[in-house]
Formats: sequence, C-alpha cells, structure tokens
Amino acid sequence: LSPVLMEAVLLSAVLPKNDFVKFFKAYLPNLETKEPATLFTPVSVSDRSDGKIAHLDGLNLSRAWCFKILSNFCDENLKILLRNNATEHFDKAIAHIEDDYLGSHWLGSFALLAMDVDIL
Repeated sequence: LSPVLMEAVLLSAVLPKNDFVKFFKAYLPNLETKEPATLFTPVSVSDRSDGKIAHLDGLNLSRAWCFKILSNFCDENLKILLRNNATEHFDKAIAHIEDDYLGSHWLGSFALLAMDVDIL
C-alpha cells in the first residue's frame, strides 16, 4: 500500500467533501505536474517468484485504486491525469496476476478494489 495515497483516501471518507478538497490540494500540491514523480511511476517487479518483490504488483494495484478514488475530488484536468495514471498502474500489474502463486493468491483482491471504484 502507498501510505501517502491511503492516508488521503481515508481522509476522503471521513472529512466533509469541501474540507477534504482543501486538505488534498495542500497535502499533494503538485499533482498536476506529476509530483512527486515516484507516485506517478509504476514500480517494476524484477522477480515475481520472490514473495517479497511480488508485493510491488500489489503496490501498483493499490495505487490504481487510490488514484481512482481521489480523482473523484479533483477538477477535470487532474481527474483525467489521475485516472490515466490509475490505468497505467493497473495495467502494469494485472498482466502478471497469474504468473506465480506468490502473488496470484492475493493480488486478485487488490485488483477488485481497483476495478470497483465508483467514478463520479
């Protein structure tokens, strides 16, 4: 899980919408320029048979999930940017969901979370 994105998702669920929008703009003020760059770059998994490294597919899927949720609180340009980035992260991981048991036995739950977000 991405702590930065998960914290934002949690607050999007507990704060009134207007309060969250103000918080989110201050919390990650440079999203429109894809900063911080590490959040916008899907991670690469060098060895999916390694149970620890395989967790990076889960990171990509959880980022996709978070970006889709958070996009619902953004203006149109940022909404498109976050949704496109969510797709990029999702596609990077989903292609390998059946490659090895070390990932495939749990990655499906993360994939479903990313697929089940209501887009507003």
